[in-house]
Amino acid sequence: MKKYSIGIDLGGTKILIALVDRTTGQVVSYIKKKTKKEKGPKNIIKKMIDGIDELMEQCNETLDNISSIGVGSAGQNDRENGIVIAAPNLDCYDLNIKQILQDKYNIPVFLGNDVEVATIGEMKFGAAKNCKDFVCIFVGTGVGSCIVKDGKIIIGATGTAGEIGHMIVDLNGRQCACGAHGCLEAYASRSAIERRIEGALKKGRPSCILEFLEPGKSITSSMIQKSIEKEDELVMQCVAEASEYLSGGIASIINFINPELVVLGGGLIEAVDFFYQKTIKKAKAKSLPVPAAKIQFKKAALGDFSGVIGAAFLEDRGW
Repeated sequence: MKKYSIGIDLGGTKILIALVDRTTGQVVSYIKKKTKKEKGPKNIIKKMIDGIDELMEQCNETLDNISSIGVGSAGQNDRENGIVIAAPNLDCYDLNIKQILQDKYNIPVFLGNDVEVATIGEMKFGAAKNCKDFVCIFVGTGVGSCIVKDGKIIIGATGTAGEIGHMIVDLNGRQCACGAHGCLEAYASRSAIERRIEGALKKGRPSCILEFLEPGKSITSSMIQKSIEKEDELVMQCVAEASEYLSGGIASIINFINPELVVLGGGLIEAVDFFYQKTIKKAKAKSLPVPAAKIQFKKAALGDFSGVIGAAFLEDRGW
């Protein structure tokens, strides 16, 4: 067996590309590329190829030692054919990642959903190790989840199971990036919080987040955390609102699927403990008493690397 695989986490704000040791799950080296402003298939593919080339040069490795390339992409994917069917947050549709990368590097390429591959990472080496019935929920640009039952990932009839971000929480609510109205993602993601804060700032609401926000830059999770540390009223209000919606979504999952464990990850969860603690407390309170008494919550243990580590093991089918 070749020692390494390349894992790629393709998200709404960044692409993380890593060389992963298949024997230990350790990230040997990595490259990060921003995607927030330069999206679309041409830009995404260019950034991925540039990142892979930079990574190999940085590690002084050759493709002869690489077993596979695994890609975890946001959105809906055709796993078998390696096609990103629809990733609105990346402005990518019908993008054949598998064919493009296999033609370029002549090694096997595998594709999965971004939360699915993060779940594989957490199941093999992180917070869900030795747990067979759990749900992973990641909160970042969007809100995604993955369901594991009896140690196997449930993908559903069309491969799109686990789209918690597109549960309808308000029938006549805000428009989501997917085009629908009232999706959880439009209320509970970091992007949703960002939009709420920006809207309030435009109306003249005071906030210390302006101290950290440079002209032309976007609000980040770390800015939100710094503002909460200063007990900023606006930011705490927007984060609490997002937590209210997310906790309701999680409670619905607990009642419907009855998992042993809920693993929460993503940039917002990692950076803003106020959001995490408030969400799990409310989720337990909103769940039915019997499953609420047994449910466990954990933060994702692999941090930013859960996606790239999981992607590196996509070739081991049967998840």
